[in-house]
Amino acid sequence: MTGTWALLRVVLRRDRLLMPLWIVCLAAAPLGYLSSIEAAYPDAASRQHFYDLNASSATFVVRNGPLYGSSAGNLLAWQCGFVPVVVGLVALLTVVRHTRAEEEAGRRELTGATAVGRHAGLAAAVLAACGACLVYGLVVAAGLAAQGVPVAGALALGLGFTSSGWVFAGAGAVAAQLTWGASGARGIGIGGLVLAFLLRAAGDSSGSASWLAWLSPIGWAHRLRPFAGEQWWVLAVGVLATAVFFGTAVLLSARRDLGAALLPARPGRATAKASLRSPWALAWRLQRGTLVVWTGCLALIGLLMGGVAQNVADMMRDNRAVADVLSRMGGGGAVTDAYLAGTMTLFGLAAAGYAVQATLKPRAEEAAGRAEPVLATAVGRLGWASAHWLIALAGSAVLLAVTGLATGLAYGTGASLVPAALAQLPAVWVLAGLAAALIGFVPRFAAAAWGLLGAFLLLSLVGTALRWNDVVLGISPFQHLARLPGGAFSVTPVLWLVLIAAAAGALGLIALRRRDIPVG
Repeated sequence: MTGTWALLRVVLRRDRLLMPLWIVCLAAAPLGYLSSIEAAYPDAASRQHFYDLNASSATFVVRNGPLYGSSAGNLLAWQCGFVPVVVGLVALLTVVRHTRAEEEAGRRELTGATAVGRHAGLAAAVLAACGACLVYGLVVAAGLAAQGVPVAGALALGLGFTSSGWVFAGAGAVAAQLTWGASGARGIGIGGLVLAFLLRAAGDSSGSASWLAWLSPIGWAHRLRPFAGEQWWVLAVGVLATAVFFGTAVLLSARRDLGAALLPARPGRATAKASLRSPWALAWRLQRGTLVVWTGCLALIGLLMGGVAQNVADMMRDNRAVADVLSRMGGGGAVTDAYLAGTMTLFGLAAAGYAVQATLKPRAEEAAGRAEPVLATAVGRLGWASAHWLIALAGSAVLLAVTGLATGLAYGTGASLVPAALAQLPAVWVLAGLAAALIGFVPRFAAAAWGLLGAFLLLSLVGTALRWNDVVLGISPFQHLARLPGGAFSVTPVLWLVLIAAAAGALGLIALRRRDIPVG
């Protein structure tokens, strides 16, 4: 492990912007939820009514986990039921980025030639991810305690998030040893995360099979029972699982060569198929797996959100404050329309995440050294980069259409919600255009596109609930869209957003054509 601390400093320096950004943005969500809960349910009677409506709802339990009581802290912990999934995702992606992606780019071989131990890079990546998760949990706990909730419950909630992040950081370390590429490691890690969510959902929604939730790190965060008689010993389960995962990753790393993998790579064809002999075909080949994963995950969430729409409508009819919060997120006067429009906003933000990832693919290819061999042929820069960008634009449209259809089918209205979902598309395209501009003008900071998405997420979810100034909220392109269903559609903001997206993307492509490739 010689050199671990030096490499840890390198990891922290490389993530000096990204890591604090995700910590602050994710921490704002629980704090905003608490303020919204206290405004919507100011007394014990209203909170008890909420509990009576939702504690036994199978679909709500699948989505958020068990609801243990009717206090403000109980409602907060339940509302944050999906946060452990997000923290786990960030942690495993961080570990993969600083392990397998480093090997794939050839940088791990350079650091390995110095006086560092064989497993120092792996240990540094895991320590950085776990440290960030711990800071996040403590920030959440301190912020909630400052708002007046019980300190023990706030600490249990924050450490539950930390525990999930630690376990999936270890899982990411194991996944990084198995495949030849970072994308494969991410796929294995995300597959494990989805499995953990499904086990938690199955255990919480089935009394006879509740033991399934104990097989999931996400279930452990719920079994910690924040604000409901905390079970502190559950934290030891997460720590033990993290140690097992990390120890397994070290053993697996010792059994393979640097740059190799334990799972054999599938032999490729001697010559490319005719359908692969163009920059468009290559871009689709590289991007199709990402689109399929995003579409499947969001369609599943759409089924869950559509399934609980009627329950939400019943709840909001008795609580005007909740209806007002959702109406500010989107929608017209009807409470169901307000809920569905707010849901479409969330799907739009998620689709923007896909669009950013797909748009940044050329930058990843450039950094990994794979762009130069392609551009050394008759392929031009504009054709190569625009293929990825247009796939991001078209893919986000497909993603929103499928998600809207899934939500409508679960709600019982068929394809009627597809236009409402596609109404989010102009704002999604703005994110894709800004990401393309960053690649062209400041490629070293192209990852800042994720920071823009995080800022828009904060404005749309927390800012609207807390009634921030309209000028501040207007920074987000999602604030200028029609609130469908139930709202009035206007063509003017759509045209402006599409024009901004097209201008940003075009300028980015022009800048890419004029700059050096690669830029480290």
